[in-house]
Amino acid sequence: MHDAAHESTMTAEVTQASRASTPASTSATTPASTPASTGEQSVSHAVQTRVHGKHLLILPVILLPPIATVAAMWLAWGGWFGWTELALFASFYLATGLGITVGFHRLFTHRSFQATPALTWALGICGSMALEGPVIWWVATHRCHHQHSDDELDPHSPHAGRQPGIVGWVRAFAHAHCGWFFTDKIVSMRRYAPDLMADRRVMRIYRLFPLWVLAGFAVPALIGGLVSMSWTGALLGFLWGGLVRVFLVHHVTWSVNSVCHIWGRRDYEVGDQSRNNAIVGFLALGEGWHNNHHAFPTSARHGLEWWQLDLSWIVIRLFEMVGLAKQVRTVPNLRRESRRANAGAGEQD
Repeated sequence: MHDAAHESTMTAEVTQASRASTPASTSATTPASTPASTGEQSVSHAVQTRVHGKHLLILPVILLPPIATVAAMWLAWGGWFGWTELALFASFYLATGLGITVGFHRLFTHRSFQATPALTWALGICGSMALEGPVIWWVATHRCHHQHSDDELDPHSPHAGRQPGIVGWVRAFAHAHCGWFFTDKIVSMRRYAPDLMADRRVMRIYRLFPLWVLAGFAVPALIGGLVSMSWTGALLGFLWGGLVRVFLVHHVTWSVNSVCHIWGRRDYEVGDQSRNNAIVGFLALGEGWHNNHHAFPTSARHGLEWWQLDLSWIVIRLFEMVGLAKQVRTVPNLRRESRRANAGAGEQD
């Protein structure tokens, strides 16, 4: 999902139009390192071969999960659904969802805590199984989003370049949700994630992305088949623990980019249209407190109020308690109050 043929063009555009020489979300969290030339060449080659004709690869990733979800619902209506399928769906939704929120986002992108090697591997694998792209591409895209939030270089803003009227809003929402996958805006991994390109452990996770995706479908199918001792159970496990789970994880994640930049509260003035949305906050395991996150991007905690449920933060605290995470970053109350927006709640501008 990253086209090396356009990488130099996008890098030049970012360099000319950027507001700062370092991504805002990484200025205090990632080293200003340059990966070894051999590492750069190998990543560049992998990117070139993987995403040649990327639109043909993206289409089935977007279209097959909803089609499979409709089929799974039809089968469930006919009685082909039980506790095993529910358990597989819920467990893989949580595992891969937390792989994105705790792993790809709060650990790899913003360095809001440090993880042991075992936890780093686990989060990297689970996040990759979500089928949202390889870890370094995901991180680079999100760091670019923070540096250029809701301006012309934001990869997935529903506001930049929006046309007037209802049709304009629909097109802008669709672009922010998943339409941006089909644009030629390519974020440079060398510019936005040099620290990860220089990290051998993360590079191994990155290179093995196809294997983790395959495991994300094969494991629930295997469990379903073994529990029921039937091929039907394997198929249902593949559907509910695989495709249906991917469908929901995808659209919940994409809603952070679309819904949470249009509808919700703006408790902090941050210079973009990020919002706190309680529904997305619940479904996205705490990621829906998006205005909070844009105000304090390096904080491991997004739900800053006691009533803002943030399951990802709870999981990070549990990891810290058992020694799997350390140096967890949070925001002091005084700093929060000093940044609180004077206007309080805000609706769509």
